[in-house]
Amino acid sequence: MLFSHPKTDLISPEHALRGRADYPFTVPATHHVNGRPIQPPFPDGIRTVVFGLGCFWGAEEIFWQTEGVWTTAVGYAGGFSPHPTYEEVCTGRTGHTESVLVAYDPALVEFGELVARFFEVHDPTQGMRQGNDIGTQYRSAIYYTSEEQRAVAEEAKATYSAFLQARGFDRVGTEIAPLGPFYYAEGYHQQYLAKNPNGYRCHAATGLDFPR
Repeated sequence: MLFSHPKTDLISPEHALRGRADYPFTVPATHHVNGRPIQPPFPDGIRTVVFGLGCFWGAEEIFWQTEGVWTTAVGYAGGFSPHPTYEEVCTGRTGHTESVLVAYDPALVEFGELVARFFEVHDPTQGMRQGNDIGTQYRSAIYYTSEEQRAVAEEAKATYSAFLQARGFDRVGTEIAPLGPFYYAEGYHQQYLAKNPNGYRCHAATGLDFPR
């Protein structure tokens, strides 16, 4: 029964995998590219948000290269099973998205600019997929950590959805919700493309810039 759940149907809490009480692997302490911590506590003034936009390898690379981003990490969010493994998330039975934790300095980059970048580098109209990557773990999501972030994200979603629909796309389906537990992914996934420069990147974007 483990692999019988339809990949594009979001699992219900009562049918999700049980998970576990702690990580079954060691989470790296520092970022492979910039050497900064990837786990809190972060310096005073640094704010965080978690984005889901398809395969987290290429998504994380985009954000660690963005000016004003202090550190990044990949993991699993928005689901039900505590401390899942990658293999479990890929079954669709944890409810989690493949996600990127973005810790940023608001003095150097506005949250609205991060959200605009988020919308530009994937296709938020595709539902439970990004390109050939199919499953609930690839859904578009913004998990906010403040009411200010929520308001900006909601406004940006409405703006980009109207912009895309006027050009023949479906509406934006991005999930916007408060951040619950963020579970770090296995060490080999962290900053994967810095370690494997020729690795897989899924950027199934619309090709349309966010209207600024």
